[in-house]
Amino acid sequence: MFRFDEGMKVYLHREPVDFRLNINGLAVLVEQALGLNPFASCVYVFSNRRRDRIKILGWERNGFWLLLKRLEKDRFIWPSAQAVPTLTIEQLHWLLEGIDIEVVQRHPHLRYTSVA
Repeated sequence: MFRFDEGMKVYLHREPVDFRLNINGLAVLVEQALGLNPFASCVYVFSNRRRDRIKILGWERNGFWLLLKRLEKDRFIWPSAQAVPTLTIEQLHWLLEGIDIEVVQRHPHLRYTSVA
């Protein structure tokens, strides 16, 4: 079964897409519009114009997965424009839960070499 592993890259397609596009159409968009490899171990996230639906395309060993989430009320909060934004798996979960990922900020990760 397809899993969102912690280290998996998540690419966000900026522009709304026609949700009649199927796996083949979305894979072509990944290749041509994003300039990325649809067969990589990543997931690609697409939204419709109203931002009430999300499709997630992913490749696993021998085939594609296509996941769809439709909100009955409300809209997904889409991050502001960047070239090809990447998200962490945690940020993808936040996006799917309706959390504005641009507002949420974690404490910085500190790395020390000694305790003294």
